[in-house]
Amino acid sequence: MNCIGLIPNWQKENTALVVEKIKDFFTRRRVQLLVAGSGQDRFSTGVSLAEELDSWRERVNLVIVVGGDGTILKAARDLAHWDIPILGINVGQKGFLAEIEVEQMDRYLQYILAGRFECQNRMMLEATVQRGPKILDRYLALNDIVVSRGPFSRIVQVDTFVNDDFLESYSGDGVIVASPTGSTGYSLSAGGPIVNPSMELLVITPICPHTLNNRSVIVTGSERISMRVSSRLAQVVLTVDGQVGFALEDDDEVIVYRSERKAKLVQFKDNSFYRLLHQKLKG
Repeated sequence: MNCIGLIPNWQKENTALVVEKIKDFFTRRRVQLLVAGSGQDRFSTGVSLAEELDSWRERVNLVIVVGGDGTILKAARDLAHWDIPILGINVGQKGFLAEIEVEQMDRYLQYILAGRFECQNRMMLEATVQRGPKILDRYLALNDIVVSRGPFSRIVQVDTFVNDDFLESYSGDGVIVASPTGSTGYSLSAGGPIVNPSMELLVITPICPHTLNNRSVIVTGSERISMRVSSRLAQVVLTVDGQVGFALEDDDEVIVYRSERKAKLVQFKDNSFYRLLHQKLKG
């Protein structure tokens, strides 16, 4: 490891202290550390992290993200085209994406320098928004693509297809399409299943459905999911990882499929998804 990038979420409490400890750790071992930002919020601006940090691309061997799941999600989307390992250090609340907690930091940073880590390629999602024959926008997500009603809106209807086959007309608050990584996020809160993040599949979960027989549906990673909005004048929005939004109109179609890009997350052998799951879910 000749050079490591550090992306802090400066709005998180104690981030500055954690950053100083990381700086001290690598300085004492003569490893160059590039730190994004200077105390300002880089995560609420419209500037792409990949654009802002483009000068890092040929220099860094690994990127450390200090924050919660939201910080890691944004970094994963913006750096997906780099094919670079990302290590998450959690300074947020209960989350599933950060590999280590602050109190474990020194030990695992030593593992990084010794090369005692693995990288897990996490499946990502792509979504296109179509209005008639026109493609309005494209999005990349690590966790989920969600079509849902606005904050002051009535129920919405989302006609959902797998490939060209009609699946269900969901009436309620909306529909979540989650990756395996995203199965422990919004989809879990809506009653969806927990999926090992190493798998390649998509989870379709209705949000507060108005019928009792609507349940989550799991499809293979090679299939495409289409969601057509029937809003009846209700406000409907598309959200990407809970961070990026797009206002939808009646008859708009959102098409979700597996991306060719992967998020490359650092893992350590003495950690496991199931151990993390036990720790997070026991409260």
